[in-house]
Amino acid sequence: MSRCTKMVDLGRRHFLRGGAIAAAGVATAAVLPADQARAASGSALLDYPANKLGNLADLKVNEPVDIAYPDADSPGILLKIGQPVEGGVGPDGDIVAYSVLCPHKGWLMSYRAEDKSLNCPGHFSRFDCEAGGQQIWGHATQNVPQFTLSVDDKGDIYAEGASDLIFGRPSNVL
Repeated sequence: MSRCTKMVDLGRRHFLRGGAIAAAGVATAAVLPADQARAASGSALLDYPANKLGNLADLKVNEPVDIAYPDADSPGILLKIGQPVEGGVGPDGDIVAYSVLCPHKGWLMSYRAEDKSLNCPGHFSRFDCEAGGQQIWGHATQNVPQFTLSVDDKGDIYAEGASDLIFGRPSNVL
């Protein structure tokens, strides 16, 4: 019977030294400025340039408006839900925007007004637009990216960032 020759006898000292080095790395990350720590962790909510998506006057309840954010290669929707929702802006706190690229494989999703969800035709993932783009069903392993919005005094709606990584991009930085 042959014996494995690739095993390493780690020993207690080597094990503890490795743990100390890992702990030092975590402690160093804890003292980074917030924006660097977010970027280093791969966390979303990184800033894209602000883009005007529309105006309050252009929106009707439960009728999505096609948008592109942060650029023309990233389709999305701007939506007035009709009741206050997570991440909603505007006078009623009910305006949200999402990427319509499925986070699983990048299929173009469609909006279903009956249950206010985004639905992927590829592998049938579904996302709740009333709950911050939370996944309801399917193969996706993350929620659909919700865009961070603001509204100015003229009613213009601007997107300023994304909550999650947009499909097909190695980071949320242009």
